[in-house]
Amino acid sequence: MSAGPHTFCVAPMMDWTDRHCRFFHRGLTKHALLYTEMVTAEAILHGNRERLLGFDATEQPLVLQLGGSDPAKLAEAARIGGERGYREINLNIGCPSDRVQEGRFGACLMAEPDLVALCFEAMANAVSVPVTVKCRIGIDDQDAEADFQRFIDRVADAGCRTFIVHARKAWLKGLSPKENREIPPLDYGRVYRLKAARPNLTIVINGGIESLDACEQHLRHVDGVMLGRAAYHDPYILADVDRRFFGAGEPAITRRAALERLLPVIERHIDRGGRLNNITRHVLGLYYGRPRGRLFRRILSEDGQRPGAGVDVLQKAIVAAEGESAIALSSAAE
Repeated sequence: MSAGPHTFCVAPMMDWTDRHCRFFHRGLTKHALLYTEMVTAEAILHGNRERLLGFDATEQPLVLQLGGSDPAKLAEAARIGGERGYREINLNIGCPSDRVQEGRFGACLMAEPDLVALCFEAMANAVSVPVTVKCRIGIDDQDAEADFQRFIDRVADAGCRTFIVHARKAWLKGLSPKENREIPPLDYGRVYRLKAARPNLTIVINGGIESLDACEQHLRHVDGVMLGRAAYHDPYILADVDRRFFGAGEPAITRRAALERLLPVIERHIDRGGRLNNITRHVLGLYYGRPRGRLFRRILSEDGQRPGAGVDVLQKAIVAAEGESAIALSSAAE
């Protein structure tokens, strides 16, 4: 199967996939599709658009994920996102948090497929880029396979051709968002069967995927895979994505080069009043499983929190992690 734009995606994750995280991830993979954190339509209409929507051009290809349930507001937010240069607009119908439910968006909308269809149509009519939907396989007691396929069919009838499916249902009452990522059992088979029954749709699978080997297994059944926490906590797995899924011939970027790419970005960020750990918190897992990975994390976590911390802290952490200087190692350990 040839690679498409959704073959490999990094999931939208609240408080994690901000512009600093995405810039870092893009240094590891040129071709993976990156997503913003979910941004509500209301926030875009009334908030600081540069803070909410700004991104570096090197982050492309990049998708804006929106939350909301008002078709007109979603359409306007999508239009603004399209004008900003996002390659795709994604509608979140999967988030199970209480705050999201109170705003009548996220996973609770799986109970309202007609409204989701109206939202999709309004968004699609407002932009020239693709609009996609991210959803669960069900919610609460509405979790029969027929319910799920009925939801997909209704939104597909409105014109949606790409669905990213988290292969767990969401319990909207009684479970926290974290528990909703862990307790409801995974049902990859339901997503596979959806693709088999709807071969004209692009189906991307998400949820509990821990490795690139697992991604390859899923790609035998669906069109794309989306990794979330596995890619965030062990980001260097992204360095092999282009070779394994997009046919890239060049060698993977080294950990050191991926970090050195951040140095001028950090300097500019600090010059504008930002803090070092706004950026370095996203790289803590880069040496996951490596001999000096714990030392790398400790230097960034402890020294990076200090007032006035600058790029020298990251440089010190790099030297320690790469094992280049016994002096650096001993002083870092003190």
